[in-house]
Amino acid sequence: MSGDVPSVVARDELAGIVERFGALTRAELSDGLSELAFKRGEEVDPEAVDAAVSVALAEYVLVPAPGDAVSGAVESVDGEAPSDRSGSSILLAVGPAAFPTPPPDVDALPHILPIPDREVDHEAVAVATLDRFHDEVDAALVADDDERLAVLLEVSYDLEAWAAVDVGEVRERIVSTIEP
Repeated sequence: MSGDVPSVVARDELAGIVERFGALTRAELSDGLSELAFKRGEEVDPEAVDAAVSVALAEYVLVPAPGDAVSGAVESVDGEAPSDRSGSSILLAVGPAAFPTPPPDVDALPHILPIPDREVDHEAVAVATLDRFHDEVDAALVADDDERLAVLLEVSYDLEAWAAVDVGEVRERIVSTIEP
């Protein structure tokens, strides 16, 4: 569960863990990975976990879920909603580019961790994800970031199937920029 570059399998296993609960915070996901590694007699590198989650978010394997799109208790140490490093409340849900793969022993996690199952309003997450996608495409176009645009091009196909939306016009903008 550690390494320099997280693999696709690792990202899909992240999605498999998140799918098991519906939505998780980064800290809850990290705790889940640590518990699964412990069951295997392995250690987890927190930096590798953070990198894997960041890659999964960048590639839309996991997506931020608006707080009102998730039902089920979300607790934190100070009694406030969990937040990311910027202070924004954040829950992670399975995204359009995921092929959730439950890692071995994932069904033991609800017995180990005090995390309730959460219901996710897929439509609300899809709307937020589509908004994020449009913002990221615009930013990548302005920055002339062909590498990011190539990732977003792939995501556009996944997004259409996952959210039943048409992003063909956005895809055409991306293609016209990265293909001279």
